[in-house]
Amino acid sequence: MLEKFCNSTFWNSSLLDSPEADLPLCFEQTVLVWIPLGFLWLLAPWQLLHVYRSRNKKSSITKLYLAKQVLVGFLLILAAIELAFVLIEDSGQGTVPAVRYTNPSLYLGTWLLVLLIQHSRRWCVQKDSWFLSLFWILSILCGTFQLQTLIRMLLKDNNSSLAYSCLFFICYAFQILILVLSAFSEKGSSDNPSLTASFLSKITFSWYDSIVLKGYKQPLTLEDVWDVDEQSKTKVIVSKFETHMVGELPKARRALQRRQQKAQRNSGTKLHGLNKNQSQSQDVLVLEEAKKKKKKSGAAEDFPKSWLVKTLFKTFYGILLKSFLLKLVYDTLTFLNPQLLKLLISFANDRDAYVWIGYLYSILFFVVALVQSCCLQYYFQLCFTLGVNVRTTIMASVYKKALNLSNRARKLYTVGETVNLMSVDAQKLMDVTNFIHLLWSNVLQIVLSIYFLWIELGPSVLAGIGVMLLLIPANGIIATKNKAIQAKNMNKKDKRLKIMNEILNGIKILKYFAWEPSFRNQVNDIRKKELKNLLTFGQMQSMIMFLLYSTPILVSVVTFSVYVLVDSNNILDAKKAFTSITLFNILRFPLGMFPMMISSLLQASVSLERLEKYLGGDDLDTSAIRRDCHFDKAVQFSEASFTWDRETEATVRDVNLDIMPGQLVAVVGTVGSGKSSLMSAMLGEMENVRGHITIKGTIAYVPQQSWIQNGTIKDNILFGSEFDEKRYQQALEACALLQDLKVLPGGDLAEIGEKGINLSGGQKQRISLARATYQNADIYILDDPLSAVDAHVGKHIFDKVLGPNGLLKSKTRLLVTHSIHFLPQVDEIVVLENGTISEKGSYRALLAKKGLFAKNLKTFVKQAGPEGEATVNEDSGEEDDYGLMSSVEEVPQDVASFTMNRENSLRRTLSRRSRSSSRHLKTLKNSLRTQNVNTPKEEKELVKGQKLIDKEFIQTGKVKFSIYLKYLQAVGWCSIFFIVLAYVTSFVALIGSNLWLSVWTSDSKTFNASNYPASQRDMRIGVYGALGLTQGIFVLVANILSVYGFTHASNILHKQLLNNILRAPMSFFDTTPIGRIVNRFAGDISTVDDTLPVSLRSWILCFLGIVSTLFMICLATPAFIIIVIPLGIIYVSVQIFYVATSRQLRRLDSVTRSPLYSFFSETVSGLPVIRAFQHQHRFLKHSEELIDTNQKCVYSWIISNRWLAVRLELVGNLIVFFSSLMIVIFKINLSGEVVGFVLSNALNITQTLNWLVRMTSEVETNIVAVERINEYINVENEAPWVTEKRPPAGWPSKGEIQFNNYQVRYRPELDLVLKGITCDIRSQEKIGVVGRTGAGKSSLTNSLFRILEASGGQIIIDGVDIASIGLHDLREKLTIIPQDPILFSGSLRVNLDPFNSYSDEEVWKALELVHLKSFVANLPLGLSHELAEAGDNLSIGQKQLLCLARALLRKSKILIMDEATAAVDLETDQLIQITIRKEFSHCTAITIAHRLHTIMDSDKVMVLDNGKIVEFGSPEELLAKPGPFYFMAKEAGIENVNSTAL
Repeated sequence: MLEKFCNSTFWNSSLLDSPEADLPLCFEQTVLVWIPLGFLWLLAPWQLLHVYRSRNKKSSITKLYLAKQVLVGFLLILAAIELAFVLIEDSGQGTVPAVRYTNPSLYLGTWLLVLLIQHSRRWCVQKDSWFLSLFWILSILCGTFQLQTLIRMLLKDNNSSLAYSCLFFICYAFQILILVLSAFSEKGSSDNPSLTASFLSKITFSWYDSIVLKGYKQPLTLEDVWDVDEQSKTKVIVSKFETHMVGELPKARRALQRRQQKAQRNSGTKLHGLNKNQSQSQDVLVLEEAKKKKKKSGAAEDFPKSWLVKTLFKTFYGILLKSFLLKLVYDTLTFLNPQLLKLLISFANDRDAYVWIGYLYSILFFVVALVQSCCLQYYFQLCFTLGVNVRTTIMASVYKKALNLSNRARKLYTVGETVNLMSVDAQKLMDVTNFIHLLWSNVLQIVLSIYFLWIELGPSVLAGIGVMLLLIPANGIIATKNKAIQAKNMNKKDKRLKIMNEILNGIKILKYFAWEPSFRNQVNDIRKKELKNLLTFGQMQSMIMFLLYSTPILVSVVTFSVYVLVDSNNILDAKKAFTSITLFNILRFPLGMFPMMISSLLQASVSLERLEKYLGGDDLDTSAIRRDCHFDKAVQFSEASFTWDRETEATVRDVNLDIMPGQLVAVVGTVGSGKSSLMSAMLGEMENVRGHITIKGTIAYVPQQSWIQNGTIKDNILFGSEFDEKRYQQALEACALLQDLKVLPGGDLAEIGEKGINLSGGQKQRISLARATYQNADIYILDDPLSAVDAHVGKHIFDKVLGPNGLLKSKTRLLVTHSIHFLPQVDEIVVLENGTISEKGSYRALLAKKGLFAKNLKTFVKQAGPEGEATVNEDSGEEDDYGLMSSVEEVPQDVASFTMNRENSLRRTLSRRSRSSSRHLKTLKNSLRTQNVNTPKEEKELVKGQKLIDKEFIQTGKVKFSIYLKYLQAVGWCSIFFIVLAYVTSFVALIGSNLWLSVWTSDSKTFNASNYPASQRDMRIGVYGALGLTQGIFVLVANILSVYGFTHASNILHKQLLNNILRAPMSFFDTTPIGRIVNRFAGDISTVDDTLPVSLRSWILCFLGIVSTLFMICLATPAFIIIVIPLGIIYVSVQIFYVATSRQLRRLDSVTRSPLYSFFSETVSGLPVIRAFQHQHRFLKHSEELIDTNQKCVYSWIISNRWLAVRLELVGNLIVFFSSLMIVIFKINLSGEVVGFVLSNALNITQTLNWLVRMTSEVETNIVAVERINEYINVENEAPWVTEKRPPAGWPSKGEIQFNNYQVRYRPELDLVLKGITCDIRSQEKIGVVGRTGAGKSSLTNSLFRILEASGGQIIIDGVDIASIGLHDLREKLTIIPQDPILFSGSLRVNLDPFNSYSDEEVWKALELVHLKSFVANLPLGLSHELAEAGDNLSIGQKQLLCLARALLRKSKILIMDEATAAVDLETDQLIQITIRKEFSHCTAITIAHRLHTIMDSDKVMVLDNGKIVEFGSPEELLAKPGPFYFMAKEAGIENVNSTAL
């Protein structure tokens, strides 16, 4: 029929059977024309409908759009011209075949349709349609055949169809032009080019070029990375997830109820549910208790199960489906390669085959590889995007849940655990979704491989597969062993880090006592064991590598041997051998992946359960808190009972309480009477038992433990509200913060560390109060805000904020307080006892009632005595320096110590005289105001010291070569030489075995089955096996050598790091957060231990693998060298571009990830405050922004990997293509064996090329750890511990100290702290040093120990200048009793005497003197009693006494005492004072005092102010004349030297 239609032959196979094959014209004009047209017409309606539905805004006309439309218009005209030609030609004789009419008519319709589609795309974001691009490609491919046929006809001088041919050529050229145009992307309105990228740009990821280029030129910043598109924004994904969750979670909850009911029925003891209001009889309660205990001990708590997977599936099924189809296509095509290889080998063996067949196979090879690459990369892109989306969903959902989680559920999780859900578990799910399709794909690949192998080699395949299966359990056994070693090592690592943490926290004590060597040895001992484990682990890993590596070799040896030996008719020829090798190579991947898949699935399932439990937990139930804006009372409790946990009894019981608007109500009661719980009940934080609370208006809340966010002080006070200058200044002034802001560097823009680390307790409390004051709420709930501030500041705050004349006088205020003296000024007092209200009424009424309140008040007044009252009435609030550290230098030292200092009575004396009070305040306030308003943003330079901690240095750019050298040097050049030698040998053996196999297979040409000599056969098998074995053994040798080398390097680096950190000066620890140093010992050392060696090994293997493959190809076809060079250049340049970008994206990822987690943990710890202010939405939004910022970095990194992979696979595909082309061109010189040998290796190269770049980038990422360790190995050291000049034996014998014009500063850029101190301290004198905070008292001690080195002047002890001897010689001869008792975990004995330099008797004697002997003797282990971290299992008093015992053991001539401000009770204090007076009478003692009575009996008193000595003399002299000391003493109530009653 078609013959009639064309008027010529439709199909003639004889045309193909010639050197110049061709297809019949009829076939080309019908089938090959209709395929692309059919494709277009089938898909067009669907496409147009899609456009019609998603009506976006119509975009403007662009040049590109016009060009495309014009070209299609030309095609339309050409089709019309052709139709006209035909009509003219056919003058009714019917000679023109029908096909000449139909085709132009079809084309006319098609081009119109194309015009319509291109026009409709103007309503889409992506202007270029994927299926149009495919249509053009198809059309051009199908047209190629007709093109060459027409050219041939014209060359044969067949001019009959010249016009038709010309039209066809022009048409063809236009189509190519249109395809080229459609490769360009149109610029869209959005910044993200992936949305508007054309189809060709999408599949090659070319739209990403601009970022790669930018990243190559300069390190990328966050601004350079494009935002994710709307569909992937956290908000969109989460809302989609939640709609499905609403359906699934209730189902799971119902299933849970059914399970519980079933369990109850089975247990038989069915308890009747207790109603909220039923009274609970005693026996029921007992039963409940028993049940509860059973439940806790029995199975883990039940929770809604298996809803999360379903929800995730429903949310993301679209992506899953697409990726499934792509993977299926890819897997199917994978098996085409061995078949094509087989065809090419038979082509090479067949001398008479036509050359065009070879070219056809080569092109097919290339096309298959290209399609495979596109499918694979797009599949990966979808999978990774899915992974990121899942991670985002989980993170955002966990955050959202945390904001609404009920308190009972919240108690089950620590902050750390919740952060883990967000980081670790979300990451595990992400990893699993990346590879979820491998579950079915692995099975498919294994089945297909075995099927094709069976076709090649028959049953003998089973032998090879048997070997593979046998090796799996072997791997498994080693892997389990490895896991055990890993667990052991984690244990050691934790121990080592614990000690490191303690060393860094107590580094000051280590330096004071010169104990560094002892602790260094402790760490090194643990590290030794750790490295021993590392070695064993490495050896096991080497075994696994050996097995993995030798599997394909072993399998091929066994299979081929069995095949040849089973039947003498079986002869191994090239086709069979090399096809099988290719198939075995395919099989290697799924078998290797399976165990990994299983383990990551198991991990993910654990994470899934944890997430289901968390996300399925109960929400906060606030139904008992009723909001009513038309209510007449501000707050009303009606029969309200609340509990913290359903299973315990109510904490707040049957409270009835009315609070009127504008009232100030004080809530008082003993500790634990339920005051805070009452506040929490109002905030809806507790579980309701019965009754309810009605509230009118908004709430502001000040918690007892102030919650401060990481940010500036201003951000903390504004807390998301609009900035109002007047209200802000009022709040600052009322909360007594102006003075603080003056002292804090940067004023209200001073940065506050996490949890408010660089503020004192009182400052945090005041900022928390200012935050509430600034929010214009109706009801203020104040949970003991005055506890952390000094008395006079408390009075100021009460007067200015809370009291009858304060800022909040018109608001309703509920104040929990212990400060009795404010009570006369409140409207109503509520007295709580055991969670119920025992009394309420005004101050006078309650006193008259003589109830509980009156009784408590009496006892308190008795205790407080005159001094307590005095502090309150002293109206000095205004002019005082509100207990602030006035020198920034002292900030980083020890936050705890100055929180203590602040609350002491000394600090305000010196300032009294030097400052004219109120005028000063005025100017300060005005200066603050002008500074805030008038300075434009840009000009605000950072004040010196405003940034407490420098941002961690992010390395940018390439890692310096010197770092690689440093690492290799640590490994040892000798080992490196042998490692490389062993690897090279193994690859030589690989090349050998390949060559041998091709020689072996050429036997099949020489001998046939009947005359194949057995000896020859055995020799072939033997040598092949031996070469395979050599390969495996040398890989094993190389691996084991490298394990020793790398472990040696780890050891050296850790030793250098530790030694240097211990020798770093104190200023280094002041300015570097401990976390950052610990990170070097944790993260970076672990990278050097575990990850870096693996990456380096893989890199060497990949590199040598590629070199050997290329070597083999060039060996067979030397002309290939010409092609290798340009491909090599492309490869290297792509890699250079990629590595720069990828590295920076990885850094950005980790930089944007940490704020996410710290924000999350901050939120969890501040939940009550966030909920009280009802700012959940703002925090949620902020968290979504943070997640999106991180998401865009991860997303960009994924794309960069795909960008690279597409380009590398192209290089790999080109290698395959060119090597097959070479084979066809040089067919005369080559045999089938060589062809098989070349191509089976070339097919493997694509993956290896990809891995090499991955590994290069991995090595670069991981070598950064060495760079970071190196940074701290090169930290400047303090002076040497021991120098040439040693002090004389028995020095210091007298203990005389001379200061000669001594000056010192903390860091070079800061001012002097001691400004020229000169004084003589005689032998055995007792000196007391006083002065307010920041006067330089502690700098004095630090100078004696040379913690601070002199900037001028000298200190001479017994005639020796202390700067001239080694630090340890100096520090071992002085003794200090520090302010904070710092202890270390370990035995009591180690804490007293780490070097074992004293006998047990001496230690016991010291303990007896400090009255601890009986306590220690009663401990089961005595001196070996283990202390917890920081000595937490002793009381503070006991710790203080231990520190004293430490000093007694040393028996040195000079004692320095930084008087303990820690909570030592009076009794202990008395003990310490008596012991010191008696035991240290023969010493020179310097006491830094915070309480004056402790130094009234000293020989001399030194008064410091601002780094200078203002007074120095005996206490009697100083009290006689009115000076600074006299005023201090007067304020502390000391009249003369004898009135020092404690």
